[in-house]
Amino acid sequence: MASSSTRLSFLMFISCSIFFHGVLGELICEELPVNVCAFAVSSSGKRCLLENFETKDGQLDYQCRSSAVVVSTMAEHIETDSCISACGVERKYVGISSDSLMESQFTAKLCSPECYQGCPNIVDLFFNLAAGEGVFLPELCEKQRTNPHRAMLELLSSSAGAIAAVEHASAPTIAPFH
Repeated sequence: MASSSTRLSFLMFISCSIFFHGVLGELICEELPVNVCAFAVSSSGKRCLLENFETKDGQLDYQCRSSAVVVSTMAEHIETDSCISACGVERKYVGISSDSLMESQFTAKLCSPECYQGCPNIVDLFFNLAAGEGVFLPELCEKQRTNPHRAMLELLSSSAGAIAAVEHASAPTIAPFH
């Protein structure tokens, strides 16, 4: 459970961000603190990504960066704590991938009405990640609601098929010696 001073600090940050955003007119990923970076979208519509790196003294540190992915309908968005919780994601996600879709507990939270109907930014992100694996998220969520075990089996088989197709397509062609 977060302390009241941590919550107060976060609320103050959001309030100041909104105030300064109104004054400056831009939300820039590289200027966001790392604790609100993941699942944010800049003024230009680019998704913000949390990246980690090793400092000169060997410590692990984080930075917020703009990705190349543009979300045309969601510019200037910092995800709410309620959506972070409802969807089962974390603010410290580094290198978001479709791997989390393979976890039935995560998929159940993502497909829950609280997340799926109330958090379009997170759903859009995972919709696109699922599509990259050859999976249609609305179908996966419907199957998750009716038969969670079958949904996971189908996701695994879809992903395996998509991976095999990519590997086959990128495999070098070897010509026989004559």
